[in-house]
Amino acid sequence: MKIGVLGAGNIAGVVSRTLSAMEEVQCYAVAARSLQKAQAFAAEHGFQKAFGSYEELVSDPEVELVYVATPHVFHYDHMRLAMEHGKAVICEKSFCINAKLAEEIRAISREKGVYAAEAIWTRYMPSRQMLLDVIDSGIVGKITNLTANLSYYNAFKPRIKDPALAGGALLDLGVYGLNFALMAFGNELDRIESSVQLMPTGVDGMESISLFWKDGRMAVLNHSTYCRSDRQGILHGEKGYIVVSNINNPQRIEVYDTQDQLLERHEVPQQISGYEYEFREAVRCIREGKTESESMPLEESIFVLRIMDELRRQWGVVFPQER
Repeated sequence: MKIGVLGAGNIAGVVSRTLSAMEEVQCYAVAARSLQKAQAFAAEHGFQKAFGSYEELVSDPEVELVYVATPHVFHYDHMRLAMEHGKAVICEKSFCINAKLAEEIRAISREKGVYAAEAIWTRYMPSRQMLLDVIDSGIVGKITNLTANLSYYNAFKPRIKDPALAGGALLDLGVYGLNFALMAFGNELDRIESSVQLMPTGVDGMESISLFWKDGRMAVLNHSTYCRSDRQGILHGEKGYIVVSNINNPQRIEVYDTQDQLLERHEVPQQISGYEYEFREAVRCIREGKTESESMPLEESIFVLRIMDELRRQWGVVFPQER
């Protein structure tokens, strides 16, 4: 399947290196805001075509699947552009800046009959089912709460601190913590509480989020743009606890008893980078005529965005595009 990449930044480079190592897809075309940048990217990553505008790429009849790798403030416009040209899309997280726009993308996907999915890679990785299998085994008994954190020092980057770019820790990092908790505990939430430290620009620099489920379970999530954390996810049970390394790209799952003795260690399968799983599923779903992902249906993306909308409401964070 021929892939067209919108955007030529760092994440597009990592994904393109992954695509070039896959048999199911072909690095066909890339588009950037300047032809020179697109040509340099194409030469580096082996793309056949380079375009100096996104419109040119989505107008190419050979492009079968568009990967949107632009900053998330542009995701809605670029997904809509691709779908209105009949192209399937897989879009980087966060899917849109709010749930309303994501709902519009779902409506366009259904109207045009084209595939649309969020490229939140942890939803597609084998580690997701591995963790659920460990939970379901009952080895640590009833699990009542989890903690998870994801922090990187990137507060200095314009895309993080600029409200016009829908900056902040939440849409960049918090999306992973939220997805981790929801994958483990499901969507039957009762309430959401939070604390935040805002940047001078008005977006969230770091936050602590508490999620409460209707069955009494609880999760505490921490995200920051000011430091690097251990990125662990820990699920606490009656008979022990489960530790997931790096919730952003899990490498192993370890199980400990109440005496902190290691009971089990599960290593994730060897992978190209981890991005390959979302593309393999997209290719399969598109060939089967499906318009949504099985691992990350659009309703799930919308649900996560509704949570983030509520958190921003609590913090008084409104992006300029929403005013």
